[in-house]
Amino acid sequence: MINDSHPLTGGVRLRPVTLDDAGSFAGTLTRSRAYMRRWDPVRPEAYYTPEGQHQRLTALLADRDAGRAMPWALADDEDRVVGAMTLNSIERGVFRNARLGYWIDVDRAGRGLATAAVTRVCELARDGLGLHRIEAGTVLDNAASQRVLAKCGFELYGTAPRYLHINGAWQDHRMFQRILHDGPPQR
Repeated sequence: MINDSHPLTGGVRLRPVTLDDAGSFAGTLTRSRAYMRRWDPVRPEAYYTPEGQHQRLTALLADRDAGRAMPWALADDEDRVVGAMTLNSIERGVFRNARLGYWIDVDRAGRGLATAAVTRVCELARDGLGLHRIEAGTVLDNAASQRVLAKCGFELYGTAPRYLHINGAWQDHRMFQRILHDGPPQR
């Protein structure tokens, strides 16, 4: 189930990331760079190249193989990347928690794609990974992402001062969580 493709909306599907996606990620991230600048760290130019994305995806897939992350691509009908969803810092044991990060191509933003994808990732985290809780943070002025999280059942639980270095400065973040189930931890 985790490694399957899942249809979302508008001809887009959620599927596991592969190294073959490096060029597509580079193109979409380059096209969306100015749009996402307010919410992203400052990145080196190499990040926006196929080689830079190949290096990033190699590390991300190593984290997946070690059980620390689960990365998905949002892919259109032609298998071009139009966004991404990643569960990072996956913790097992009594916590059963992960941190959610995501982005959507500038040309697809505001069409319900993020809401559909976050909803599906929460289902996969609960049913496929056995997680109890997912957390996510947004910079204070990212109202669109906050609406997505609220629509997907996340609750605001606080503000983290100077949480991440975003757009060249330490930024305060609104912190959200979603409890996925209240059953005992699965093995």
